[in-house]
Amino acid sequence: MATTLFTNVRILDATGALPFRGEVLVRGNRIERVSPEPSGTPTDPETRMIDGNGATLMPGLCDAHTHFSWTNMATLDAIGMMPVEEHVLAAMCNAKTFLDCGYTMCVGAAAAKPRLDVVIRNAINKGQIPGPRYLANGPEIATIGGLGDLNPSHLPNYTFVEVINGPEEMRRTVRRLIKEGVDLLKLNLSGEEITSVRAEETPMADDEVAMAVSEARRRGRRICGHARSAESIKMCVRYGIQIIYHASFADEEALDMLEAAKDKHFVAPALSWLVQTCEGASAFGITPEIARSMGYERELECALKTMREMHKRGIRVLPGGDYGFAWTPHGTYAKDLEYFVHRIGFTPMEAILSATKLGGQIMEMPDSLGQVRPGFLADLLLVDGNPLDDVRILQDRSKLLAIMKDGVFHKQPASA
Repeated sequence: MATTLFTNVRILDATGALPFRGEVLVRGNRIERVSPEPSGTPTDPETRMIDGNGATLMPGLCDAHTHFSWTNMATLDAIGMMPVEEHVLAAMCNAKTFLDCGYTMCVGAAAAKPRLDVVIRNAINKGQIPGPRYLANGPEIATIGGLGDLNPSHLPNYTFVEVINGPEEMRRTVRRLIKEGVDLLKLNLSGEEITSVRAEETPMADDEVAMAVSEARRRGRRICGHARSAESIKMCVRYGIQIIYHASFADEEALDMLEAAKDKHFVAPALSWLVQTCEGASAFGITPEIARSMGYERELECALKTMREMHKRGIRVLPGGDYGFAWTPHGTYAKDLEYFVHRIGFTPMEAILSATKLGGQIMEMPDSLGQVRPGFLADLLLVDGNPLDDVRILQDRSKLLAIMKDGVFHKQPASA
């Protein structure tokens, strides 16, 4: 097995402890030793020595709200209409971009076509294309007239969601997507201001949600919920939907319910979508004034207040910004960490733990991913600087001196 020894590094192990000088030995795809420097332990002559020159060695990052098949388009129609051949190639490129940016773990938050996520995940796992460890999702499941049902009634279906009506159609859709090999399924429980369904509407019925959860559990799959409205968040808690996206309009009852079940749920608010829609989408026709009239300025204010409250209550909040729209382009993923610190009030350490340690938890590999500890998988970043001084350093790809996934360098270090 190949071995690599990182020496002269500042180890940010993502346990919550302060960084310390030391060295890390990787053998095969696992971390074998983490020790203060100098360890005085002889190494095999075949070991590759990496002198970090004081750089920070930390776990790879997790994006908890990933869309490989969102392709930097300005409209939902454009995603739905993209031919499948071009869509596969674009999704491949986006998977590589996540890894290029230091993201070694990603949670699929919906695919634009039924098998897109599954095909990309399989190709990554086979070593055919570069990409992070990935949990593949299917298309979002929506009710007739719900979020994503873009199709006029007189035209054949072209939208990017699975449209259902009633629990039996939900059962069939969930079973079909599981047959295709998804790890996760996503329900559009609430609306979205940019569509014809308002964010605080909750169009999906209880019997439809109950059926989805029942069928998913039968096959060992987890459910994600697009849940902006207070009622949709409560539905997630009532029915045990583990991964909750957005949660902008959580009321006191929803917060109490989440706090009481905080070990069962993850919340990924997708702050970048809200911030950039309010402040960075003018070139695409959404000026701050238009965003305000659409309700996004109010939603951003509510979401920030809600996330501060969740943070205070110890609810697990993870980064993942709904990247892949024109004004939230791929490659800007670490903006979420900046927003966690500067807009919610996380410390830099808390923000990094949310993207590393909690990443291992949401990937369902808490004893193997998200920390620099003996026995953990060797998914590592070597960073030129200290992210605890300024978490924005993780947005600069030039500061990522090396990227390792599963014990293999995706980005080679300059020193050897």
